[in-house]
Amino acid sequence: MKKAKLFGFSLAVLGLTVTLAACGGGKKDSSGGDSKGDKNHSVVVVTDIGGVDDRSFNQSAWEGLQEWGKEHDLKKGADGYDYIQSNDASEYVTNIDTAVSNGFKTVFGIGYLLADSVSTAADANPDTQFGIIDSVIEGKDNVVSATFKDQEASYLAGVAAAYTTKTNKVGFIGGEEGAVIDRFEAGFHQGVIDTAKELNKDITVEVEYAASFGDPAKGKALAASMYQKGADIIFHASGGTGQGVFQEAKDLNETGSKDKVWVIGVDSDQDKEGKYKTKDGKEDNFTLTSTLKGVGAAVKDISNRAMEDKFPGGEHIVYGLKDGGVDLTDGYLSDDAKAAVEKAKKSIIDGDITVPETPKDVKE
Repeated sequence: MKKAKLFGFSLAVLGLTVTLAACGGGKKDSSGGDSKGDKNHSVVVVTDIGGVDDRSFNQSAWEGLQEWGKEHDLKKGADGYDYIQSNDASEYVTNIDTAVSNGFKTVFGIGYLLADSVSTAADANPDTQFGIIDSVIEGKDNVVSATFKDQEASYLAGVAAAYTTKTNKVGFIGGEEGAVIDRFEAGFHQGVIDTAKELNKDITVEVEYAASFGDPAKGKALAASMYQKGADIIFHASGGTGQGVFQEAKDLNETGSKDKVWVIGVDSDQDKEGKYKTKDGKEDNFTLTSTLKGVGAAVKDISNRAMEDKFPGGEHIVYGLKDGGVDLTDGYLSDDAKAAVEKAKKSIIDGDITVPETPKDVKE
């Protein structure tokens, strides 16, 4: 039976320096450790396409696991912590099976596309603990599900974009269509719409999908088209595909062929991706802001609880804006934009704004 609950941690999340409070603990772990906990607990993350250097979702998960391992004096490898990289969707099943056969006690599937593979493996290996990030697997005592209210942080990104755009045209580039990226698109679009009304602006939002989280070339092509049509800000929720979005913005900004264009980063602070030199050699940055998602902190938290024999099997843990599970960086926002973001954040936390989770629920 699924147990939906909110779990709080402070965001500093991407710095992963926070102390996480346990909720719903006290459950015996599925592998039957003693009450003192297993100080030699081993954990592995199986990535989605894009790898641990995607500067986004997978990388955040791996950074969180590395910090967990170092805090417990564990070494990289089957006796401590590690990652297995998926280069194609066809590798999900094999990679998870490899993780189990290598003896890892907790196995994370990083991304909703791994949900079916994790579910199947959990049935076949009841003594192994599994975690699925960005999806929900119900009815399995050896699986914990962790999801995020991405729509809330994306709404704030929409507020920021509406305040910043000079062309009144902005874009959204998603990886693969599905429930998770729906939340990003819907939140961003609603944030733009609501803020445009407040500012008496008429802002157009163009939406495109790359059909992949690991295709930088497609991301670059989609971004080039959007910028050519007049968009001056693009929010991407596309994993490794987003590297192409950043490259296109860098090319345009460095050549100075048009007014400055911006990118809004996703899942982690992508400020470094926006560094460039202007045509006259000055250093600048085009990452307007980034939505933050505590993937690494979630992996770290669940790993800690598993080590303490409190693995939250069968639970669904939700990380939201109210508890700091998602957020938005200040980036290079104007003071007016930052003030508007803070106002919107308070309204969401107070329940005055309910952010839609699907594009069909966006209200014009």
